[in-house]
Amino acid sequence: MNESNLHGYQKFAVDAIINNPACGLFLDMGLGKTVSTLTAIDRLMFDSFEISKVLVIAPKRVAEDTWTGEAKKWDHLKHLKFALALGSELDRKKALRTKADIYVINRENVAWLVGLYQSAFPFDLVVVDESNSFKSPKSIRFKSLKMVRPLVKRVVILTGTPSPNGLIDLWSQMYLLDMGDRLGKTITSYRNSYFLPGRRNGAVIFDYKPVQDAEKRIYDRIGDICFSMKSEDYISLPARIDEVRQVVLTQKEMLRYEAFEKERVLELVNEGEISAVNAAALSTKLLQYANGAVYDANGEAQEIHDAKLEALEELIEFANGQSVLVFYSYKHDVERIKKRLAYYKPRELKISKDIADWNAGKVQIMLAHPASAGHGLNLQNGGHIVIWFGLNWSLELYMQANARLHRQGQIKPVMIYHLIAKGTIDEDVMRALNGKAEKQEALLEAIKARIKKYTK
Repeated sequence: MNESNLHGYQKFAVDAIINNPACGLFLDMGLGKTVSTLTAIDRLMFDSFEISKVLVIAPKRVAEDTWTGEAKKWDHLKHLKFALALGSELDRKKALRTKADIYVINRENVAWLVGLYQSAFPFDLVVVDESNSFKSPKSIRFKSLKMVRPLVKRVVILTGTPSPNGLIDLWSQMYLLDMGDRLGKTITSYRNSYFLPGRRNGAVIFDYKPVQDAEKRIYDRIGDICFSMKSEDYISLPARIDEVRQVVLTQKEMLRYEAFEKERVLELVNEGEISAVNAAALSTKLLQYANGAVYDANGEAQEIHDAKLEALEELIEFANGQSVLVFYSYKHDVERIKKRLAYYKPRELKISKDIADWNAGKVQIMLAHPASAGHGLNLQNGGHIVIWFGLNWSLELYMQANARLHRQGQIKPVMIYHLIAKGTIDEDVMRALNGKAEKQEALLEAIKARIKKYTK
């Protein structure tokens, strides 16, 4: 493929980057953010000679595979030279000394990179892939990049979900673009302009709610340098079929779950104030139990039931040899699945070879955690069946993970199965994801409902 094969919306994205030294591309999954950005880099570097050294910051798995892999697919990008500043400090320094056009680093090492170069930061274009991972103004990675932002001539931020937890997430991402020109120099001024305090406990404010016209005012402010595209407006994807497979625990198993839930809920009540932190800890225990095993005080997994394993095995048999991508939540899920399905030789997605073998049809069961496989990976060539063994409350991770298969290039209808233990917290999570509810709010509501149930 060459540049002439780019879609119209991708050419628009290329021009947006070239024409805007600070550019935000809020493109849905599958719209080709990577190839559009690489094409713009190629033109800026070799046509107009505006840049000479590019830094790409990305999630680790994306940094390892996606950017170099995408360049190899396109004839007009094959000449670009990459250096992957990944792995040990020695390996990272060696990569940075290599002569290349594009240097790729994982976001966990941004602070290290800034500390290494400080005021001599050498990159004239910085691309922040999945910029929503910089949404917290308190994070070290954001503070580090903010420090060297004045030294960078051009910045591109890429994401399909710029504000997964609400408009409050936009400020730090926009600051990396325009250093506060549009949404304010500080997060405090941004909050004061567009939000009101939400839930609070005395002087402690837990969240902020946008004022009535906030969304329009914010988008009007950033619309000249940020461009949003929805996949349904530009590409036609195969059908996506979602199915909930209800997993029924035995009467004995259900009584044990309810006793476990009641005990943990009452412990939480006795602690006093219900916060997002202790509610999340309780939810984690209940979700583990629903999956069939719980970590004890020593960190050892205690198996409770195998109902989900049985349901998973049935679906694997039903797939009749087709490749299946299984999303898990906890390490003990992986260990139990591998043991139960040893016949199928399940593999855990860890390195580039796993991705290549999956896309080549060499892996029948691939086990992946949505946090590590949820952004940027192209897995659509390897299969069209997804099974969620365990869910979590993050709508963003859920959407991103499903889009590994349901994306441009997929030629078959995508089946997404959800193993939901009946009568457990699984059902609350599934409802929250289907309703696209905010993670923290949905979690707290579910825990409060249980407190009400057991303290009548």
